[in-house]
Parts: sequence; C-alpha cells; structure tokens
Amino acid sequence: MRKPRDFDAELKALNHRARTLKDRKVKQLGELVIATGADALDIDTLAGGLLAMVAETKSDRKEGLRKAGAAFFRGGGQRETGAGPETDPATTAEAGGYAQPFELKPGEN
Repeated sequence: MRKPRDFDAELKALNHRARTLKDRKVKQLGELVIATGADALDIDTLAGGLLAMVAETKSDRKEGLRKAGAAFFRGGGQRETGAGPETDPATTAEAGGYAQPFELKPGEN
C-alpha cells in the first residue's frame, strides 16, 4: 500500500523555500546597491532613480542601461570613476565575458 502524501509538510517546505529565495534576493539587491556605490545616495534619490528606470518606456534607453549594467558585472563590479553622464553605456558593454549574477543554478528553481 502507498504511503499518503503529507500535504501540510510539503506546503511548509515550499513556504520555507520561497522565504529563503526572497531573503536571498533582498540580500543580493542590498549587495548590489553597495557595490555600485548607490548606498551613498539618500533614500529618496535612490528610490526616485529606481522608479524612473522602471517607468522608462524607450526600449533603446532601457537597452543602454542594460548594457551598462552588464559591463559593470563583466568588469568585476568596479565602478568607473572617470565615467561621466556623457559616457555612452552601449560602448562600455563590449568588455570580457563573465557570467551575470542572480542566475539560478540547476536545482534552485
């Protein structure tokens, strides 16, 4: 005879797994803020910048931001101190090929 499934235990395990993944995501986002130097900004400025990026509708601008972020990670997480607002993010994205962070590894989904 087959053993009945313990749905309560399975649900509890799934909730624990979801909480663990959420905690990891929050920790990684905090690390990203620190790595980029955004922790030096006041909270209102940081929130406003993030809201502006989320509201961005121009796909070419979003692609430029994505490429700048990819270049940041490929560069080992070091910010360019000489880069000013006139720097084109698309031109800095052609650096080496490190894997991007926040990727789920097999078995983590």
